[in-house]
Amino acid sequence: MDPTHKKAPKVVAIIPARYHSNRFEGKPLAEIAGKAMIRHVYERATAVDLISRVAVATDDERIADCVRGFGGEVVMTSPEHVSGTDRLAEAATLLEINEQDVVVNIQGDQPLFDQAVVEQVARPLLDDPALPMSTLIYKIIRPEEINDPNHVKTVFDINGMALYFSRASIPFQRNPDEPHVPTYYKHLGFYAYRKGFLLTFVGLPEGEWERFEKLEQLRALEYGYRIKVILTEHDSIEVDTPRDLERVEAMFR
Repeated sequence: MDPTHKKAPKVVAIIPARYHSNRFEGKPLAEIAGKAMIRHVYERATAVDLISRVAVATDDERIADCVRGFGGEVVMTSPEHVSGTDRLAEAATLLEINEQDVVVNIQGDQPLFDQAVVEQVARPLLDDPALPMSTLIYKIIRPEEINDPNHVKTVFDINGMALYFSRASIPFQRNPDEPHVPTYYKHLGFYAYRKGFLLTFVGLPEGEWERFEKLEQLRALEYGYRIKVILTEHDSIEVDTPRDLERVEAMFR
């Protein structure tokens, strides 16, 4: 073999999961159609052809026991992490993922995510070795989401690179008499990172924009890193409360 030949990067999915939640204690273990939510997410991830490995990253033995019980891979991480990204980075290190491999962060509270979104978020990093991270956006079609701070909006340049993320409604329409209204895009919580950049990212100090908006991805922009945004046609429902769980269970039925 040619020693200069490099292996193509692999795609590894990591699902950060914690038991304690202010709005929904024990959320990953909540049952939907007879299975724990974390199992639904794991099984959807393993069905994606592009992914070579799936692991759950947790600090809770109850979640770990559940994952082991259905034959999944789990990695135990520190209980001191303040964010899912910190947990993701530790898991990527413990799993000994190569520096150029792509780590996809799949949220453990999205049991109905369309499997196509994993391909969509990971593909830009496979096609462009210089790209550090990517994420998904979705065209807002429900007007109530435009001014809802729980739905993060984003604006991006003509090359599909993020300019800013905000809980505010951006862009702001200065002239209310303008006949055309802006198109608004919301951020979906799927990220892909090159493993080497993921470790760089969690080592950066908190950014000022991040501190105000409580949005981690702003740290990358503030320190001058590019984030590729990919427009997807697949929205994804997050289970944040027991009421959300009822809605998702109804969709499963």
